[in-house]
Amino acid sequence: MAENSMSRRELLAMLGGIAPLLLTGGVEASPIDTNQTMYTLPADIKFTPQDGAPPQSVESAFLYSHPSKQGIYYALLRWYPGYMSAPHSYASDRLCVVLSGTWWINSGADFDPAHTVPVPAGTFVRRIARTWHYDGVPRGEAGPVTIAICGIGPVDIRLAEPDKPLARAV
Repeated sequence: MAENSMSRRELLAMLGGIAPLLLTGGVEASPIDTNQTMYTLPADIKFTPQDGAPPQSVESAFLYSHPSKQGIYYALLRWYPGYMSAPHSYASDRLCVVLSGTWWINSGADFDPAHTVPVPAGTFVRRIARTWHYDGVPRGEAGPVTIAICGIGPVDIRLAEPDKPLARAV
C-alpha cells in the first residue's frame, strides 16, 4: 500500500469521528448581523399604488433607493389584469425579471396591446435606454404579474403621448 493512502479502517474511524458533527449540525453558526446582511421577508414588502394610476392597476414596492434618485435602484412592480402602460422611455437601461404571472410586452411608440408578447415567470427583459415600449396584463388574464426592476436613476420617464395617462385600461 502506498504511504499516502489511507487504510479502510482509518477511513472508517475518521468518518465515524465526524459523523456526529454532520448529523447534529456540529458547530453552531453565529447569528446574522442585519447591519451587514439586510433582508425583507415577502410579508413585509409593501406595495403602493402608483401616483395617478387607477386603483388596482399598477403598484410599486421600492426595495432599494428610488427611481427618482441618483444611482442604482431596485423595485418590484405589479400590473393587474386589464391595465397596461402607455408607450414610454427612460434615460437609462432597465433590467427586469418576471417573478410571477405573465407580463405582456412590446416596443414602439404605437400602442397596440393586441401585438404584445407574453413573457412568463423567470424571463429576463432588458429595456434599452430611450427606446419606446409598453407593457402590462390584458383583461381576462388569471392574475397580476410581478416584475423585479433594476436601473440607474433618475429615470427621466418620457411618454410618447404626453397628453394621455401612463396607465391605460385595456
